[in-house]
Amino acid sequence: MLERKQLKNRTQVTFVLPADTPEGPVSVVGDFNHWNPAAHPLQPQGNGTRAAQVSLPTHSTHSFRYLAAGDYWFDDPTADHHDGTNNHIHT
Repeated sequence: MLERKQLKNRTQVTFVLPADTPEGPVSVVGDFNHWNPAAHPLQPQGNGTRAAQVSLPTHSTHSFRYLAAGDYWFDDPTADHHDGTNNHIHT
């Protein structure tokens, strides 16, 4: 799930997943972090989810995917667009 919060010239995007689906560590990777899995690991939240926040320029489009343990790549069904390879978010 994607949550957005408009800031002055940025959009704070929170990437949210259930705590145990899939099991193990998960990172959000994309063009905003040079596809680096160490940059934005999802962290456990008090409400039973895990999340990572990224601040992106307003009025921009970014590609991303999730990467879980075992080199398991997966999509976010709430993304603004899917091109067959990546998810896209518009801020």
